[in-house]
Amino acid sequence: MSRRDLSGAIDVSVLETFTQGDSALADEVLGLFQEQARLWSPLLDPGEAGWKDAVHTLKGSAAGVGARALAEACARAEPAGPDILAGRLEAVRDALDAALADVAAWRHELMLKSLRA
Repeated sequence: MSRRDLSGAIDVSVLETFTQGDSALADEVLGLFQEQARLWSPLLDPGEAGWKDAVHTLKGSAAGVGARALAEACARAEPAGPDILAGRLEAVRDALDAALADVAAWRHELMLKSLRA
């Protein structure tokens, strides 16, 4: 994967601004995002008691890496009632998958950049 594989699920300019162009820091932030996703994604199920904590945490993590669609999906899911919760959490999972694909592509690009340096 490389930068050309980015789908737009992550606004790289947000991350570049946040990290002030520091590739090592960007890689660390993206790694932390992946770790948050790994920890919280199993709770993105209406039957899980911690789904709301998962959505709230992922919303903040998403904002930090420029994953606007994920942050917005999380914001829509947080107040959802039982009648629409399953659909909202599915939207969160879909947006998370897209964001994680972009993170993988971006981290690959960062690794290649460091190897060339």
